[in-house]
Amino acid sequence: MALRHAVLAALLDGELSGYQLAKAFDVGVANFWYAQPQQLYAELTRLEQAGLVAGREVVQEGRPNKRLFHVTGAGLAELEAFAGASDKPSFIRDDLLVKVQAADHVDTGTLITRLQERAAFAQAKIDLFGKLLRNLRGGESEEDFLLNGERIGPYLTCLRGLAHEEGNRDWCERTVAVLTQRQKSRE
Repeated sequence: MALRHAVLAALLDGELSGYQLAKAFDVGVANFWYAQPQQLYAELTRLEQAGLVAGREVVQEGRPNKRLFHVTGAGLAELEAFAGASDKPSFIRDDLLVKVQAADHVDTGTLITRLQERAAFAQAKIDLFGKLLRNLRGGESEEDFLLNGERIGPYLTCLRGLAHEEGNRDWCERTVAVLTQRQKSRE
């Protein structure tokens, strides 16, 4: 997947400025595709040049003008082609896993601290995903929303992000317990 597809998918809900796109990425898309705001602005420029998005300038009083972008027909066709292509499997690439791989040769106390930090980060993301899922559903039950909701794609990707972070948290907590037990048994 290229950043272009993630940007196109993020713009499916309507017109967004570059700033709004960065915020949308932060709370939704970032759980499966991370990008710096400057990368998003550069990608919007490339997408507009390619005719996959169109931008319009909005004049604002007392503020700088802003550009709002939306997906064009060509952008939808690009997403359709992308959705039809075979996917490559994803692979974990995580510094923390390298540190745990070396657990028998590094300071266990420091490693436990890093794992606890990651577990806390995962819990914060879990809380954020829970709130986002409730907001997306409105007052509907999850079952009703999944059956009748207007746009379930963001909801389903948020569910995947939630499961991912729950897995991260649970693994970190288990690894801390194992390392702590081993440390105590060697004292």
